[in-house]
Amino acid sequence: MAGQSLYCINLLSYERFPTREVMIGNVGVGGKNPVRVQSMTTADTMNTQESIDESIRMIDAGCEIVRLTAPSKKEAENLKRIKQGLLDRGYSTPLVADIHFTPNAAEIAADYIEKVRINPGNYADKKKFEEIDYTDNSYQQELIRIEQKFTPLVLKCKELKRSMRIGTNHGSLSDRILSRYGDTPEGMVQSAMEFIHICEKNDYYDLVISMKASNTLVMVQAYRLLVARMIENGQNYPLHLGVTEAGDGEDGRIKSAVGIGALLEDGLGDTIRVSLTENSEHEIPVAKKLLEKFEGIESECTTEAFSLTYSPYSYTRRKTLEIANIGCGHVPVVVADLSKKESITPANFFGFGYSYSVQLDKWNLMDLAADIVYLGKQSIDFEVPGTVRLLKDFDNWNNDPKYTPLISFTQKDEIDPTIVHFISIDLDEVIAIEELANRPNAVFIIETSKRHKTPVFRKFRLKLDKKNIKNPVVFKTNYTTSDEETFQLHSSSDLGIHLIDGFGDGVWITGNHSLNLINSLSFGILQATRTRISKTEYISCPSCGRTLFDLQETTARIRAKTAHLKGIKIGIMGCIVNGPGEMADADYGYVGTGPGKINLYKEKTVVRKNVPEEEAVQALIELIAEHGDWIEPKEE
Repeated sequence: MAGQSLYCINLLSYERFPTREVMIGNVGVGGKNPVRVQSMTTADTMNTQESIDESIRMIDAGCEIVRLTAPSKKEAENLKRIKQGLLDRGYSTPLVADIHFTPNAAEIAADYIEKVRINPGNYADKKKFEEIDYTDNSYQQELIRIEQKFTPLVLKCKELKRSMRIGTNHGSLSDRILSRYGDTPEGMVQSAMEFIHICEKNDYYDLVISMKASNTLVMVQAYRLLVARMIENGQNYPLHLGVTEAGDGEDGRIKSAVGIGALLEDGLGDTIRVSLTENSEHEIPVAKKLLEKFEGIESECTTEAFSLTYSPYSYTRRKTLEIANIGCGHVPVVVADLSKKESITPANFFGFGYSYSVQLDKWNLMDLAADIVYLGKQSIDFEVPGTVRLLKDFDNWNNDPKYTPLISFTQKDEIDPTIVHFISIDLDEVIAIEELANRPNAVFIIETSKRHKTPVFRKFRLKLDKKNIKNPVVFKTNYTTSDEETFQLHSSSDLGIHLIDGFGDGVWITGNHSLNLINSLSFGILQATRTRISKTEYISCPSCGRTLFDLQETTARIRAKTAHLKGIKIGIMGCIVNGPGEMADADYGYVGTGPGKINLYKEKTVVRKNVPEEEAVQALIELIAEHGDWIEPKEE
């Protein structure tokens, strides 16, 4: 491979994938342009003034491309007034019409705005969750029908010099694609390629492509497959990156950074949208902080040759030995660090999931309870829960059985083979990889001071695999930023890509932040990568002009009632477009179906229709209980 891969320029050094430049009005995407930041309005597109005001708030926050929904011809027509209103206020930022189900609305919108987004799953196709056994001939006939419906828009965009995004969504693949390819990244790529083929047949190339999903593994794998297919075909269209339904708050930021960041780490992506269930202007600074991580990174020359030892297009956990309940199928561990404390008390354990009752002389464990506590040179004089392992520096380890020693590999060459060691490996130093094969009872703690950590961690993984060294590996990262959001985003990007690729048996994050924040971040990254589920997951769409209720308020009410349901996935969707399909793999769904009316779903099947909004949260709880997934919350 010699640093070359099937889906990016260089696996072992940062280098952006070269794409063609596509102009969206006066903004270039792809080519040598910086990665552009965009977002979508939440106002009703028929409310001209609100749409203009919200667009201006977004643009003033740094939004370079503004998207508005156009679910029907009337909204498409009103884009003319919104565009003119922005121009009158001195704003020439390009606008994008978001189209689902209505080809005629797309053709109208193209008259007024700079870009049209279409979803191949529902633009000229159907979505009824029906399995149809297509023959090659009947499948081809469907493609001919789609071409006839789609070609007028292609020709119009070509004539007017409008650009187009072909935006595949994991949750809204058509019945046709699902019947042949299943609910897979391959199906997502095929869905887009069919529409790209129609564009190219008409000599139209002003395309941006996206492969969005709420599941970060599916999203990353789909984009990688897309790029690999484009390379095979000699195509290089710009990529629009995003995680659908990421949610709000910390979870939404972590999930977005894991998915978008995993692709940016490998130089993929030309424009991004961070989809949060918050006001649209709040998405912009989050996206900009994530992109700051990749500013000024220089490509490093590497002459080492490696063969890729895993598939980047599907998830397989790296096989390891089992050492101290780490590796070999165990969920990744979380390490908490108390080494900087002058003295350690039971109260310090509260920050990472343990609370001690003096009256009962008893420890209580929360769902987000760290597995290992690093003490450094410190000692403790109280009993700790039996579920936690204590880690100390080797020079201060006194054969006390409650402590596991940490050894710096660069300082200690000989270790006791009868006990467990955590060996700290600084990947910035030259490590004789062969020597690691002689550490049968060791967990490797790997770290690097390099700003771009992905090639360093990946190279170490490939070296281990080449030598068939199967010790578990824990990532240790340190950040000096005092900004909480930057800390969350950059950590998630650094670690998410490797966990998505099945590498990593634990995380150890340090920085200038509270133990509680670091611990929550650690578990959040594992949750976002689906490698350790420790809390309820909310698949919540960002608001847009189609939304039929207050998403932020509703999400907060549902979270307040269900946050204790560990491992349950709940989809909260503002309308039927982002309904049963977009929820993808949610266990339960809460979907707006009309003003003040909610449909409730069990997976992708609607089980209660038109529930009054004021009764819907309680009805959701009753539905969860009916299927045996409800438990009463613990009393505080």
